[in-house]
Amino acid sequence: MDVFARDNGHEQVVFCHDRPSGLRAIIAIYSTALGPALGGTRFYPYASEGDAVTDVLHLSRGMAYKNALAGLDLGGGKAVIWGDPARDKSEALLRAYGRFVESLNGRYFTACDVGTYVKDMDVIARESRFVTGRSPEHGGAGDSSVLTAFGVFQGMRAAAAHRWGTDTLAGRRVAVAGVGKVGRHLVRHLLEDGASVVVADVNPAAVEAVRSAYPQVEVVSVDEIAAVEADVYAPCALGGALSDETVPTLRAEIVCGAANNQLAHEGADKLLTDRGILYAPDFCVNAGGVIQVADEIDGFSFERAKARAAGIYDTTLTILRTADAEGLTPALAADRLAERRMADIGRLRGIHLTR
Repeated sequence: MDVFARDNGHEQVVFCHDRPSGLRAIIAIYSTALGPALGGTRFYPYASEGDAVTDVLHLSRGMAYKNALAGLDLGGGKAVIWGDPARDKSEALLRAYGRFVESLNGRYFTACDVGTYVKDMDVIARESRFVTGRSPEHGGAGDSSVLTAFGVFQGMRAAAAHRWGTDTLAGRRVAVAGVGKVGRHLVRHLLEDGASVVVADVNPAAVEAVRSAYPQVEVVSVDEIAAVEADVYAPCALGGALSDETVPTLRAEIVCGAANNQLAHEGADKLLTDRGILYAPDFCVNAGGVIQVADEIDGFSFERAKARAAGIYDTTLTILRTADAEGLTPALAADRLAERRMADIGRLRGIHLTR
């Protein structure tokens, strides 16, 4: 494993180990140009340390771009805890992790991600001041999946307006791959807007929960969902959903979902464009959750956070129109808009302020 060889511009990568609790964690700070780095903690049983490093480097860079596009005065970071949350998670491990977060003295704020939940953030916060996504009982924002799904829905409306000239999904068929914390809320938004929905998930309990709440939802297997006939495909599970294998099978006109890092590799966005499929970049449309937890830093207001998440509609439209005007893929247009903001605002740090 060679961290420096894999790095694409990170400021800091911290390895955290507490043998008694079993903690093995990596915190990656990609950029603090806009402010302290903010990004969730993923608890996942990686096959190897190298896989954990690859994931945290990729995810932290994505957070920097996501936070920049969302208009937040926050940089990008991410953390991974290497282990099986069902087996390895404990109070001692989470509190040891919190001590490491605290040791960075505010350069990194953490929150929930795959394998971590609001109750875990409450435990971590017993050792660190730099934790968001806490429970309302502890002054936090609670479940960030609520505004994540809301933001994805706004991005989907914008993509629909760009492709079809109307921002409603009424009468459209949407395939949602993954109906966990975010996908379940997204299904509700879609049905309320008049769309028909087909879903798939590796977890039968998640599928059953959605079917119980919304009997009209159609269910297919995870192997079928990408290729079903639909107007919109919404990847809402783990990353890498848009690959050389899956893109040729897509029958949707729009891809817009909540999953992070949907493009399996650089160039996958070009495959979508070549097929005439409109891609709403994931790190733009799924920013509702980070907007929610970022609001918590200054004292949480759901109404204020929701109003800001509603702006994902306009940001998505700007990206899609910029892509058309400049002959870019939407992913590249989004990258350039984020990089421009990081450069323009980050440059102001060079203006010396007396204390």
